[in-house]
Amino acid sequence: MCGIVGLFLKDRSLEPELGRLLTDMLITMTDRGPDSAGIAVYGDDTGLVKLTVQSAFAERDFATLAEDLGGAIGGPVSLSRKDTHAILSLPSDKSAAARAALTGLRPDLRVMSAGDSIEIYKETGLPKDVAARFGVSQMSGRHGIGHTRMATESAVTTMGAHPFSTGMDQCLVHNGSLSNHNSLRRELIREGMTFETQNDTEVAAAWLSHKLAQGVELGDALRAGLDVLDGFYTFVVGTKDGFGVVRDPIACKPAVMAETDQYVAFGSEYRALVNLPGIEDARVWEPEPATVYFWKH
Repeated sequence: MCGIVGLFLKDRSLEPELGRLLTDMLITMTDRGPDSAGIAVYGDDTGLVKLTVQSAFAERDFATLAEDLGGAIGGPVSLSRKDTHAILSLPSDKSAAARAALTGLRPDLRVMSAGDSIEIYKETGLPKDVAARFGVSQMSGRHGIGHTRMATESAVTTMGAHPFSTGMDQCLVHNGSLSNHNSLRRELIREGMTFETQNDTEVAAAWLSHKLAQGVELGDALRAGLDVLDGFYTFVVGTKDGFGVVRDPIACKPAVMAETDQYVAFGSEYRALVNLPGIEDARVWEPEPATVYFWKH
């Protein structure tokens, strides 16, 4: 049992409120996932690639990281630290070189996400504490998704927390369980994909990234996943332009959505949505089984 929230803003005047609204939604789902929590926030494209990195030894690993990485890739790097995470901003054509260099420069560092607009923050602990550590309520953005985890398939660790990001500006959160993730992981490794955890959700994220890298549109990839990803699940997928929702054909995991002229919102339960502005006038519905929903800017 886990909790998922998502918020896609149509009204740009609400963008400074994105973090506050998502934090409230996330905390409301605490009893569905008290082990760990995470959030992905999508802001405007700055023209630079952002690498969100995490370290259990942040004081040591972040101290001269911008200078060391800049020297290794031969380009400018800036660093903005938030507790155990940091955002590295660098020229887009240096992204692959930077990720390769980080392995040697800081072997204990883990990349949470990479992209033009995505930032991911996740840690173990109660959702309210995780959100407070990173100042999520002060963040602005165009859309975001969050997750509260009750571990069933793997250990309670930072890397086991959601969202999982396996492609540029992509991430996925999951409530449910996949029965064929081990065989799919082996297939994807043969295709060149790499994995940080034994979590079944990382496999779902990597499978989608693999399909997208082949040129398959997200909606088509999600629909194809209904025949490949065996189990019961609700997925919320974040991309640079928006977010998508899909439930398995049985749809035994709870989900509810709301839409107004200002936003589209997702929650594992309706109580995650009750404090959103204008919710009393929203169109509220339960996503249909085996049906793909997607909104984009």
